[in-house]
Amino acid sequence: MIVQADDLLALSTVVVCPTSTSTPPASFHPEVTIGDAQTRIMCEMVGAIDVRALGSQIAHLTFDEIRSVDDALELVLDLR
Repeated sequence: MIVQADDLLALSTVVVCPTSTSTPPASFHPEVTIGDAQTRIMCEMVGAIDVRALGSQIAHLTFDEIRSVDDALELVLDLR
């Protein structure tokens, strides 16, 4: 999942958090729906990847899902 500000999407790399359907629940693993599947965002594994490594977009998160990812990133990155 891309967690980078839209204003920076023209760069050659993007900041992402991987997703998993099997990672255990945690305050830093917000659960979201992608397609018909429940998955968790692994916010402790935030990193940058080359844009060319990305496939096509598969989903948009709801406002509440985005807030839960924001909250988890604040926790992991100690931004509070």
